Amino acid sequence: MARIRIGVGGWVYEPWRGSFFPPGLPQREELAYASRHLTSIEINGTYYGSQKPASFARWHAETPDDFVFAVKGPRFATNRKLLAEAGPSIERFFTGGVMELRDKLGPVNWQFMATKRFDPEDFAAFLALLPRAVDGRPIRHAVEVRHPSFRTPEFVALARGAGVAVILGADSHFPEIADVTAPFVYVRIMGTREEEAAGYPPAELAAWAARARRWAAGAAPDDLETVAEPAEPAARDVFLYVISGAKHRNPAAAMALIDRIAG
Repeated sequence: MARIRIGVGGWVYEPWRGSFFPPGLPQREELAYASRHLTSIEINGTYYGSQKPASFARWHAETPDDFVFAVKGPRFATNRKLLAEAGPSIERFFTGGVMELRDKLGPVNWQFMATKRFDPEDFAAFLALLPRAVDGRPIRHAVEVRHPSFRTPEFVALARGAGVAVILGADSHFPEIADVTAPFVYVRIMGTREEEAAGYPPAELAAWAARARRWAAGAAPDDLETVAEPAEPAARDVFLYVISGAKHRNPAAAMALIDRIAG
């Protein structure tokens, strides 16, 4: 059965203390608290540098059995002129401790800078470097591209052929690509507002909840623009993260979406 998982980026953020996190909650208990109010969290620190294997093991231990992390791949793999040369960085990432998340390792987000243009041959070479499994555990990959040159059927076809999800970066100034290209859907919504207690007004929360349900049911939202022909209908896990925007509102938005999905 397809699952819809909803969360935020990271869990260490001072403005959440006393708003999302209860006053006086020790910082060492923040992940445990967040993981019992959200159903997933995207780890962002792995984008900037390596983490200790013991940290991944501790995060696994502190979270509920059915919790899942998305993890950002290192910028050393994506912020380079030739993506075809990213193999060593990708290998170091997967041998550096991330597999200590074990069954709680969700999709890996390979995020590209907004200046990175689509080069079909080089991007195909990058996708070929992504391991389909590590230590016998299947790995789900997603790419977050931010340059308009990626809004082409050729890019969608490459991702779909590799079984790699194209991340929908929504409610932002980045180009939106809503095409489904993998057995799961990965969404990052970035439009929370200060004036909204739940980050988004009720109508927009309802719209995102409805879209998530449609993806999970094997359909596609009819209010998002795609680039290529639709994918074959199939139930898909959905990972949706509330990112950026009015960041201190993001946990409230994520919890409001979880409530709407549950209802």
